[in-house]
Amino acid sequence: MNSFELWLRRLGGVAGLATLALAIRHMLASVRRPAGRQTGPGARFLRAPILGLATLLFAAVMVRLWRPLPLALPARVPAVCLALGSLLYFSGLGLYLWGRRALGAMFAPSSGFGVRLQLDHRLVTTGPYAPVRHPMYLAVIAAGAGGLLLYRTWSMLLFAVTMFGLIVRAHREEEALEAEFGAAWEAYRRRVPAWLPQARCVRRGGRATPVNDIMVRVRSPYEEVY
Repeated sequence: MNSFELWLRRLGGVAGLATLALAIRHMLASVRRPAGRQTGPGARFLRAPILGLATLLFAAVMVRLWRPLPLALPARVPAVCLALGSLLYFSGLGLYLWGRRALGAMFAPSSGFGVRLQLDHRLVTTGPYAPVRHPMYLAVIAAGAGGLLLYRTWSMLLFAVTMFGLIVRAHREEEALEAEFGAAWEAYRRRVPAWLPQARCVRRGGRATPVNDIMVRVRSPYEEVY
């Protein structure tokens, strides 16, 4: 391991731990707010002591498994893993923080077994929630995959695999949001993809022009969006 790779891994460790600490802080703060709609059999377990204990247990397992994977990689592969892993990992952390800021007080705990919305919950469709419906979960999955490439440990393999369970959690959350917001949620769901941004085409004067979904557009009677 050269000095640059060692420096990058240390920087990633500091950034990851800082992001984790911020996420735990906001999670514990969110459960102290008055609860609104709760769905799923596991919603009653979304309490500070239980969430804190689960986080500590997962962290203990991650520390225990922090050992290198038994991989014999060709000469150029580690450099590719370092570059691609760093891109996914740091971009994922940045997207997570952006999504957390966009949610603000609407941040609420959830799991694959239950969802808890805030009492005054609002549907957030701005910031990273404009191009995709689940930017924070996408960020965690990307960071997990990037971390696996960057560190190549058993811990990161476990993290990367288990974070795909967020897809189940996202489905559970969508059910709660649909029940809470009805037509507003349905319009948002039809307009915005769940995971990856898409481009639309606007037909203007017989010519099709691609338009990114992130942009906010005003449609005229002479435009046809398809």
